[in-house]
Parts: sequence; structure tokens; C-alpha cells
Amino acid sequence: MHERILILDFGSQYTQLIARRVREAHVYCEIHPCTMALADIVAWQPRGIILSGGPSSVQDPGAPTVDQGLFDLGIPVLGICYGLQLMTHLLGGRVAAAEHREYGRALLHIREAVGPFLPFAGEQRVQEVWMSHGDRIEALPPGFRVLAASDNSPLAAIGDPARHLYGVQFHLEVVHTPAGSEMLTSFVRGVCGCHGQWTMSSYRETAVAAVRRQVGKRKVIAALSGGVDSAVTAVLIHRAIADQLTCIFVDNGLLRAGEAEKVAAVFANYLKIPLRVVDARSRFLQALAGVTDPEQKRKRIGGLFIEIFEEEAQAIGGADFLAQGTLYPDVIESISFKGPSATIKSHHNVGGLPERMRLQLVEPLRELFKDEVRELGRELGMPEDIIRRQPFPGPGLAIRCLGEVSGPRLEILRRADRIVMDEIREADLYDHIWQAFAVLLPVRSVGVMGDSRTYDETIALRAVESADGMTADWAHLPYDLLERISSRITNEVQGVNRVVYDISSKPPATIEWE
Repeated sequence: MHERILILDFGSQYTQLIARRVREAHVYCEIHPCTMALADIVAWQPRGIILSGGPSSVQDPGAPTVDQGLFDLGIPVLGICYGLQLMTHLLGGRVAAAEHREYGRALLHIREAVGPFLPFAGEQRVQEVWMSHGDRIEALPPGFRVLAASDNSPLAAIGDPARHLYGVQFHLEVVHTPAGSEMLTSFVRGVCGCHGQWTMSSYRETAVAAVRRQVGKRKVIAALSGGVDSAVTAVLIHRAIADQLTCIFVDNGLLRAGEAEKVAAVFANYLKIPLRVVDARSRFLQALAGVTDPEQKRKRIGGLFIEIFEEEAQAIGGADFLAQGTLYPDVIESISFKGPSATIKSHHNVGGLPERMRLQLVEPLRELFKDEVRELGRELGMPEDIIRRQPFPGPGLAIRCLGEVSGPRLEILRRADRIVMDEIREADLYDHIWQAFAVLLPVRSVGVMGDSRTYDETIALRAVESADGMTADWAHLPYDLLERISSRITNEVQGVNRVVYDISSKPPATIEWE
């Protein structure tokens, strides 16, 4: 992690993708707000800095900016879209509104194979890229030259190689720019001089040592949900401190069918780690009674979890730490930077915690994306059936049961969800889909069953394809599979007479409904 890239966020919906692409080059990076002080940037000691895109125009009053001294640090800088325009504006160039806004695919004609374009020469000099901008560069800052152009952006990429300053008008972080990963890799490894030492093998040893330093000889309790994140957390911490760890699984009544029994079996038979199971189903249902707001659901669930864990910590003779499977996307999506999109949701294991809690947190996965966690699980020798489990939210079915959460509504959702999972597995699609699940909507509609009129609940099916959960496309499930799922739910789940399929992508939607 001594070779690291700093990403300053100006509010682009794609900022997290920049981080993913840098990590794919085996270089560590972090996202920080664009308001990060220059002194803090220097102290962080990045090998390179990336300025993200954003929704603002540099012409707007109060548009987000950075200290101009950033460009005099001698640290390589890459500006993307708004980041390019801001760098141009601050260094004496001119940015203006384009006559024709440019959204979607465009052909980029590379003039100089330097900086991000070092790998591209000869026939590779024409690349398909993804544009999304209203402003464009009209005049170069002193010392810069044109590196690439598109039909609508004569200055689509610029650079001052002597100062290692580069900017691109297009989004090289998205999959719609096929060679974007190569461009980013060329910047972080070629221009910034990083060697690609960020691997899960090295992270495993670093994380084990860090847990030992943080915990010392004290006791830790680990919060288990049955998902891959909490399981990897438990195995990693057990590797570090062995019997100082007690794993606790809280049956909150918000789980999928058979989940509690499955978790107990996994820890007993596969992981060989002792597990305490706490039956708290009635307590959670009582805490959620009458609550319909999703943020309140998360906060009440998070608060009650901590209350139970603190009780269990006392029951085992005192513990000072609570281990959680918090991931980097949890952190990113739960913090509202100046620039990024406002907070989307409070994650159960980040924003859902009470302000005052006695236990200190141990979060060894806090810097990792989901696919990195799975890779780490393999480094720890964990079984593939655990590692490949689809994500399941910390608040469980409470945020898939829209509106008020009750025992009868949870049972309807649980039965529908089991049908969805059974059919997805039967179709051999489980490992090819990021997530698939059922959502119970607070919507009733008229139907006909037999000779009777019904006025029953609606189930929404959600299935998405993704690499890391930061963005996602709806899964194009076969029609016959959708038909089977719908038919089984309406026939086998009493109280449901309508099934709909969610074909929204993230963005603009999120994967979960709440």
C-alpha cells in the first residue's frame, strides 16, 4: 500500500469505477472528497492523483475545485471529464459550453502515444470511447498539447508530459470504453511508476498482522450473517487471534428460509470455528413494528444488533471488539462527499450503527471490493460454495419487504424468495448472476383466481449482472424461466396474485429497492 493512487471525487456516478479499474491493475487506491486539503494530499504520499468527473461546469458559481498548488507537487495527475476541464481552467486554458453536447459512443483518434496512450500505436490509434459532457476545451493551458481528438471534441485528450499532467474528455473507466483499463493501467503503472504489488496474498498477511496489532490479547466477537463478507472476516480474524474470537450469529427473523440452520452447519462442518446462535426474532419484529421508512429500518436494525452483541460480549466474560464484514463500497455509499451524489443509503454495518457503542470495531475488509473479498477467501482456503454466495444485505428481508415489516408479510416474501432461488439454481444461472431475489411491494392489485376476484400482494423479481456491485445491469433472464417463477409464486404463495420483473440498471436505480 506504499504504492497508492489518490482519487479526488467531484461527484461523478462513475468515481467508484475508477477505483475498480486501478485495483484491477494491482495498484492500491482510495477515493477522497475533492475538498481534501493540499497538506493532507502531500501527507498521504500518493504516487499519482486522478481527478474524477462530475455534474458541475467549471463556469458555475461555487463549482467544486482544488488548490492550484496540486499541479506543482511533481505528482502525476490525470483529469477525467470534469477533472480535465478543471485542470484546464486552473492552469490558464479555456473551457466553454460545446455547441453540441456529446453523450454516448465516439471514435477517438490518438495523435501521440504518450502517457495513458503509450500502448496505442499504428492501427490502435482509433479507439471507441464513451463521452458524457456539455462543456469542452477551447484553448490549451500553457505547456500542454493535443494527444487525441474526436469529431465533436478536437481537444479530447491533452497532456504536458514534462510535468506528467494529463486529461481526457471521455470516461475511460466505463466498460463502454473497451481499452479504458489499458489507458488507466498505462497511467498508474507507466506514468506513476507503480509496480502492481496490490494482491490478495500480500493483503492477507498485512491484514492478519494489523488485526493482531489492534486487538492484542483482548477478546473479539464477530457478527455473522451467513454471507461471504462476514465469513471471510471471521476466518481472517481467527487466523490472526484464534481462540480470542467468538463468532455470533443473530437469528433476527429477517433471513431467507433455512438460513440459520445453513450458517450453523457451515461453521461447524467447513470452517471449524465455534459459533453462538442467538434467537432474537421477536425483538427485531417488535423494533420494526410500524416502521416504513428504509433509513429508519436500517438504523433500528443496526442499533438492536449492537445491543445484542454488547449483551453477548458480557456473557462470554467481556469482549472489547466487534468484527464486521464492512466493504469499501459500504464506506463509499454511506459517506456524502462534497461533490458526489448525496448519501444513497446508510448501510447496516456503516451508517446503521448507533453513535455511542462500547465495542470498538474491527473491519479488516474495509478497503476491499466484493470480488477482492472472494479472492481473499480463496487465499484463506475457504470452500467455493461459501465464496460464491450471492450478496445478501445486512438488514436482510426487512429492506426487501417494502412498507411495514410483519411476520405474515415476511413469510410471503420468504416463500417467494425460495422459489426464485430454486429456479435460478435449477436453470444453472446462480453463478452467472450477481444477485437474484424477490421484493414484496406495498401494492395490492385486482386479480382472478378460479371463479373468485382477488385483491392481493405484488412480488417484484430482481436479477442483476455486475462485477462489483457498484454498477449493475438487469439480467436478461430467459422468458420461460420468468414464466416458471411467476407461475409458481402465484400458485404456491397464498396472498400474491401478480409478479413483475425489474429491468432497471444501477445507475439510475440501486440493486436493492430500499
